[in-house]
Amino acid sequence: MVFDYSWIIIVVASIIGLWIILYFIPIGLWFTALLSGVRISLLQLILMRWRKVPPNIIVRSMIEAIKAGLEYIKRDELEAHYLAGGHVEQVIHALVSASKANIDLTFQMATAIDLAGRDVLEAVKMSVNPQVINTPPVTAVAKDGIQLIAKARVTVRANIKQLVGGAGEETVLARVGEGIVSSIGSSKSHKEVLENPDYISRIVLEKGLDAGTAFEILSIDVADIDIGKNIGAVLQMDQANADKNIAQAKAEERRAMAVATEQEMKAKAQEARAKVIEAEVQIPLAMAHAFESGNLGIMDYYKFKNIESDTSMRDSISKGTQRPSRTDESDDGKK
Repeated sequence: MVFDYSWIIIVVASIIGLWIILYFIPIGLWFTALLSGVRISLLQLILMRWRKVPPNIIVRSMIEAIKAGLEYIKRDELEAHYLAGGHVEQVIHALVSASKANIDLTFQMATAIDLAGRDVLEAVKMSVNPQVINTPPVTAVAKDGIQLIAKARVTVRANIKQLVGGAGEETVLARVGEGIVSSIGSSKSHKEVLENPDYISRIVLEKGLDAGTAFEILSIDVADIDIGKNIGAVLQMDQANADKNIAQAKAEERRAMAVATEQEMKAKAQEARAKVIEAEVQIPLAMAHAFESGNLGIMDYYKFKNIESDTSMRDSISKGTQRPSRTDESDDGKK
């Protein structure tokens, strides 16, 4: 007996055909939309499949909007936002949340925020429930040279109108840090800052640091202030060391110049002594020439030698009768 498989093939083919028909003709989704008060034709649901737009996302979003009273939401706008790469369900959730919180948020603004890469639903939540941002440790120096390390907590609320094109959280932290450095730097003493930390918060808030950002600063609270190094003393020590090194360099330069001058004087003295020796060498020659020419006699020569001997004797006597120096006297006393 041969078993007939034809009826199994017919059943499988019928199921596949029914699935294809229901996929391209979402009757169940159309019926759900009809019961929820969303007026959308079955033909539009079929065309969504051909336009590569998931009908279930569009229909669920429209049902949520209608139930929340957002009847101005149109199907074409939702499809266009999906095709542009947006998150349709996130936008609808944000619009519903903003409507319940009495926040002025239009569909065009919500889609623009979503396409800009920001989480529009998170922005609405932050508008309702402000967020606290902790700043990293900020180091600043008061006028008395004492370094202070401050930490602050910044309470911010999302500014819906500035989310498109507004600066982000990093800019807010940078501006707050700059304001803390400026306020501490303008203080005469670090003690004033330690006694009145709210002075920093007041000065920073008055600067309007949230201008041009996607946030609105509600408060700035100084959480902690620590004392760091005595920068003024360190700078004075560095300046003193630098002045000392400069003075030593100048003294060494003067000493080198003095040594060079001394060597130059010694060289000049040697040169002068050489000239004297050279001149003395010429004396015997001149005397010999004088003898030959008859300008100098033998008696004149003996007189010259007597005078020279007398001068040498006087020099030796004067050197022997000179008073010894104090150093010599002290040395003699010791002996």
